Amino acid sequence: MTTRLETNDSSLPLRRDVKSLGHILGEILVHHGGTELLDTVESLRVKAKTLRNNFDEKVYHDLKEEIVNLKPPMRKQVIRAFSIYFHLINAAESNHRIRRRREYQLQDNSVVQPASIESAVLALKENEIGVDTIQKVLNTLSLELIITAHPTEATKRSVIEIQKRIGNILKALDNNMITNRERKKLEDSLLNEVTILWQTDELRDRKPTVMDEVRNGLYYFDQTFFDVLPDIHQDLEEGLSEQFPEHQWNVPNFLHFGSWIGGDRDGNPNVTPEVTWETLEHQRELALKKYEEALIMAMKRFSQSTTRVEVSEELLENVEKDEQQYLTKEARWHVETEVYRRKIAVIIARLKEVGKSDLGYQSAEELLEDLNIIQRSVALHQPAYQDLNMLKKLIRQVQLFGFHLATLDIRNHSGEHEAAITEILRKVKVTENYAELSEEEKLKTLERVLKDPRPVLLLNEDYTKETQEMLKVFFMIKKAHDTFGKKAITVYLVSMTQSASDLLEVLVLAKEAGIYRLHADGKVESHLNVAPLLETVDDLVAGPAIMETLFNMDVYRNHLKIHGDSQEIMLGYSDGSKDGGTLTANWKLYNAQLEIHDMAKKYNIGLKFFHGRGGSLGRGGGPLNRSILSQPAETLGDGVKITEQGEVLSARYLYEDIAYRSLEQATSTLIEASVNLSEESEQQHHRETAWEEAMEEISDISLRKYQSLVFEDPDFLTYFTEATPLNEIGELKIGSRPMKRKDRNRFEDLRAIPWVFAWTQSRQLLPAWYAAGTGLEAFINKGKDNLKLLQRMYIEWPFFRSTIDNLQMALMKADITTAKEYISLVKDQTIADRIFKNIVDEYERTKEVLLSISGDEELLDHTPNIKESVYRRNPYVDPLNFLQVELIKELRSQEQPDEELLTEVLLTISGIAAGLRNTG
Repeated sequence: MTTRLETNDSSLPLRRDVKSLGHILGEILVHHGGTELLDTVESLRVKAKTLRNNFDEKVYHDLKEEIVNLKPPMRKQVIRAFSIYFHLINAAESNHRIRRRREYQLQDNSVVQPASIESAVLALKENEIGVDTIQKVLNTLSLELIITAHPTEATKRSVIEIQKRIGNILKALDNNMITNRERKKLEDSLLNEVTILWQTDELRDRKPTVMDEVRNGLYYFDQTFFDVLPDIHQDLEEGLSEQFPEHQWNVPNFLHFGSWIGGDRDGNPNVTPEVTWETLEHQRELALKKYEEALIMAMKRFSQSTTRVEVSEELLENVEKDEQQYLTKEARWHVETEVYRRKIAVIIARLKEVGKSDLGYQSAEELLEDLNIIQRSVALHQPAYQDLNMLKKLIRQVQLFGFHLATLDIRNHSGEHEAAITEILRKVKVTENYAELSEEEKLKTLERVLKDPRPVLLLNEDYTKETQEMLKVFFMIKKAHDTFGKKAITVYLVSMTQSASDLLEVLVLAKEAGIYRLHADGKVESHLNVAPLLETVDDLVAGPAIMETLFNMDVYRNHLKIHGDSQEIMLGYSDGSKDGGTLTANWKLYNAQLEIHDMAKKYNIGLKFFHGRGGSLGRGGGPLNRSILSQPAETLGDGVKITEQGEVLSARYLYEDIAYRSLEQATSTLIEASVNLSEESEQQHHRETAWEEAMEEISDISLRKYQSLVFEDPDFLTYFTEATPLNEIGELKIGSRPMKRKDRNRFEDLRAIPWVFAWTQSRQLLPAWYAAGTGLEAFINKGKDNLKLLQRMYIEWPFFRSTIDNLQMALMKADITTAKEYISLVKDQTIADRIFKNIVDEYERTKEVLLSISGDEELLDHTPNIKESVYRRNPYVDPLNFLQVELIKELRSQEQPDEELLTEVLLTISGIAAGLRNTG
């Protein structure tokens, strides 16, 4: 495929870095494999690049022949060379993002980076938004990002860390003030890191355990989140103070990170109550460690003496009392006049005892009070206009992270709860077979149990292992609330919610553990939010009716009152897309939000939508700020919650600067969108009925097209399993969760992650775009003004623009020429040719219609940086795809698979994932 690429001057430093890293890699290839290795890699690269620029049949056959003739051990070295090149490109591109941000910051005040905190605050000023309106928006602002262990990060942690070190060296080399000697040392370090990367195994030797995944997640809290989150809040506060100095600003803690890792039980038998408990302990451990490190630094800085400054009486009295209560004479700070150091010594000692003895803090609020005592005292002698930022930041960190570090969501499948409830109610003779009752009978039964203050559990009765395990989860949650605080676990998510009873079943189980209680006097206690997860297209359509049934039940409304009449609802992007195609799924998700929001408004219930987006486009992925913008604006008022999965974590949060940039983009977007909903804004949300009707029609046609292939073509599943490396991906040790829900070869049981991963590897990326073209084209052809309507929707409707832009990105990352190689893996070539022709026709149709709507000449013309990145990578991904096809052919022809051959296949999978920066 030929792609035109304009020269982008801003990318010159990036091209310089890529060239430099490529040269270093070349030296290493010669050192480890001789000139033959370098010459082979270079020959394949040049041929692939030539084909990209101008397809030539002879060059194509020469490339294929050279790949077929590659033999071990050279073949494995070649695969690794291309794979490692992508890790180097990834490091260089990350550094270039940091470089571009710094270039904006070095400009004079007239140049402001788009979607920055500064730009958002300036927009408020320019639009003359009143301070009361801004403060009101800030008070309701909420963005929660939830890290998950979904197995979509194919790159090993050790490789990611090498990448980070390489990026940091490139950043240091950008400094024009370094000396020649310093530059030489940095260049030597760069060579060493690339050498180490070459000498490091890219593949894991075993599947990670859940606790491995927990430690990987905690890495980002340790390295990034702990510092970046308070910085975002502080910078917003300072920006507002600068533009609106007449107001005393207080920015609430609106930005939080939570986690599923160690709490997501759905389909993962390895997440036991014991593992969840261990996760909570690890989280507290890290929070305490970070506070202790900050306090040790503070002790070095807070050297003020009472012979030089006047401290508060409150602090003096507090120190005297606390030293007596918590410290031995030997453990006290030795200089009596250094009161701050004396107080910090007490705080550190008490932190060390948290969870161990009564001397430790019993809650994070106690620690906060001690820090506030110090802050109030410091205010007496510190200039009024200059806060001690170190102390202010620590206070913000304790407010954000507490002793729990991150709220851990618990998730489980609705069927698991139903099975447990069925057995429990049978044992106490409430009903013989709850599972077989009608929905109406189930609701009446559950309501009766919830309205009875008495427990239904027979404590001495033997339950099945599965029911005992389920009960242990809820008793563990109760114990976690008592030990780590109620913020440790606040939400219980019900996967595959299909009816109102699915949520009431969880409340019954919570009641038995004492998390939900009805007292004899009628007072209700409820310490756990219960949230439905609407995943399939059918569930999304049924969602409003499910929630309205619950909102009409007194027992559920009483539970909601305890939680501020607020209901969390999770929307699953993966399964909806897998069942109905990406365009239909996105529209049904959008529509479900609108319908549920309007219905909840009648009951005065606030909603928080939790968007279960994956990293890849086929699972709802895309830039964080664009994800926020694409939601119905009226749903943003109650806050936004989004999953951050797999490779997204390393792409967005490995480097502090990039993490800051991603979070400030999300923050500025959310502020502007929320202010636009306020009464003072003239930029009220705009969405026309004609647009919604158009999307409904396009969605229906697209759905029929998608399902005609995926569900109605009897040969489709054969094509998918044979024309992609699906089975080989199952051998890649990247996650603790099984690839299938059950040990069956049914489409319904296949998880969305391997579904998308396999299509991505084969460069077809079908879940991210297929059937969209048919829907859009049919609508355009139906009326002479319909294309103009879609073009206006693209300009004026953020949801539609995001949808079209993501489809363009998917088509750009897909590659039909390379994808064609994979049809040779299908045993029945008649099936292969027929289905592949269907895919090619739809690809061309979709490309043509997208360009006509966006007005671009070529895909991604509107985002030249992304376009250039894809263009830069393609000549290096192509040889890996060609190699993968040949290796899979050989592997599948063997009765007893050769381990070394399988390793080579897995290396191509890992390399292609690194090259496309997407897995599943």
